[in-house]
Amino acid sequence: MKIVKQTDFKGLKKVSQGKVRDIYDLGGHLLIVTTDRISAFDVVLPDPIPRKGFVLNQISAWWFQRMTGIMPHHMVSVSVDEFPKECLPYRDDLEGRSMLVKKARPLPVECIVRGYLTGTGLKDYQKTGRVCGIELPQGLTESSRLEQPIFTPSTKADQGFHDENISFENMAGILGREKAERVKELSLRIYTQGRAIAEDRGIIIADTKFEMGEFEGGLMLIDELLTPDSSRFWPKDSYEEGKPQPSFDKQYLRDYLNTLDWDKRDPGPALPPEVVENTSRKYLEALEILAGQKPVQ
Repeated sequence: MKIVKQTDFKGLKKVSQGKVRDIYDLGGHLLIVTTDRISAFDVVLPDPIPRKGFVLNQISAWWFQRMTGIMPHHMVSVSVDEFPKECLPYRDDLEGRSMLVKKARPLPVECIVRGYLTGTGLKDYQKTGRVCGIELPQGLTESSRLEQPIFTPSTKADQGFHDENISFENMAGILGREKAERVKELSLRIYTQGRAIAEDRGIIIADTKFEMGEFEGGLMLIDELLTPDSSRFWPKDSYEEGKPQPSFDKQYLRDYLNTLDWDKRDPGPALPPEVVENTSRKYLEALEILAGQKPVQ
């Protein structure tokens, strides 16, 4: 499978380039291309991860189809044959890693749901007994399961800057209380259903971050959903409360980067071939275990 680090399709209107995705405006729809770029600590690293874009695109598509009972999503198709004809000259770059989507107006907040105690949530709990201001039971430890997942929204920062956690009250001030309540309810339902589905297949989704947008007067899931980039994926068969967990997500890469003398600022360091290969393998494992898919070579 071809490695795609960046796209520049002449004749198509490129309107955005994020850390991972290139977005084109096709008039009635958007075309989202998920590249093999990888970011860590909000810095895009110089080395792409082979087949990563394929994995993220396919996992998002798989989840969108399973969440239609909760709320609409923006996906129209992931088949290049169903894309507008002006996309066809770029089939080699688009195959498997692109999605034709409806145009929604993104909400100015990130939807974050935590179902296990880890990362910054664990640090917050150890200091205060709370996570983002939400009080939790006493006696929890590293990787403890939260029987009632918690919703901890954040701002959406520009590339190169960090999102900031905000309270639900702050979010209500941004969106309006009625819409904020609906976003919270839907977020918790999506995570709870996703967590159950994934655990049945051998993956624990410890926490996740996703986006919603407004479309035709209602809310819609957009961007990516429950992927190894936007979530912590742990193998269920080795889960043990009280210690860090191995992962299928890019935590492996973050752990490697933390061993380096790097200030977490652009430019990022080059990655050794074995780190690139191991990272790629973890993404591929997640796709195979969750959705039963293997990419073409």
